[in-house]
Amino acid sequence: MKHPVAYLGPRGTFTHEAVRRLFPETDYQHTPCDSIPDVLLAVDRGEFAHGVVPMENAIEGSVNLTLDWLVHHVDVTLTAELIHPINQNLMTHPDHAQWPLSRFTRVLSHPQAVAQCRSHLRELLPGATISYVDSTAEASRQVAGHPEEAWVAIGPQSSGLLYGLTILESGIQDYPNNFTRFISVGRPWTHRTRAIVGWKTTLLITLPSDFPGALHRVLTSFSDCEINLSRIESRPTKKKLGTYYFFIDAEAGLDHPGIAKAIADVEHWGCQVRQLGSYPCYTFDKIGDPLPVDNGR
Repeated sequence: MKHPVAYLGPRGTFTHEAVRRLFPETDYQHTPCDSIPDVLLAVDRGEFAHGVVPMENAIEGSVNLTLDWLVHHVDVTLTAELIHPINQNLMTHPDHAQWPLSRFTRVLSHPQAVAQCRSHLRELLPGATISYVDSTAEASRQVAGHPEEAWVAIGPQSSGLLYGLTILESGIQDYPNNFTRFISVGRPWTHRTRAIVGWKTTLLITLPSDFPGALHRVLTSFSDCEINLSRIESRPTKKKLGTYYFFIDAEAGLDHPGIAKAIADVEHWGCQVRQLGSYPCYTFDKIGDPLPVDNGR
């Protein structure tokens, strides 16, 4: 029996690519969900063993919806990280494959994808109207379904293949090192074929309101234990203006002796520490790295 995995859908998105890399279809059943909260809630309720959602993009920054739901709405464990290259493509209906770019009047895509390509769009299609849709896959579906329109979609190659589009321009993101960090949540698991490139522990820290310099104390505790912090980010507690939770990613697993000591020190200063997960990290750093076969296609 295949283990169920929920992911931010639909099929043909970058999250779909990520879930296929993390959870091979030989062992797992992939189920798309309409939103990040839907994925996290489904795992929290035990409806799925695993879930995959985006956490952070190198160009656009953190996915705040993911962070806020992890803090305020669900109690799920982070179980893995995948760093995945994001290669945005300009695609159209095959009937328009030979058209000059100047003939296209509308660009369809998800707001995040458009934001990652804004400078290139101004250069390639300065007169085209931009229309936002729910996902890059939805953009490809609409372009494929309206051959009478002079439309193009922005999205991954997988969405173009899914809906039979032709790629006009590849790699149109404004910055070449465009990667998204995806996380899996739910039950512990081990990737059967991919090598682990490192370990992380994600902590949520609440500072005491009456302790000046508390954040400095927190950072010093990890520094003194020789634990590198790869990310520190604040999110509002939603209880009072000016009060924050701090997400901290430590580049070590919980079995590292320095982690336990640093956490103990932080708690000693009166901070509250919630362990969100200690997990292996994987990376697919080549855009040409082939995806597993999509049996659902």
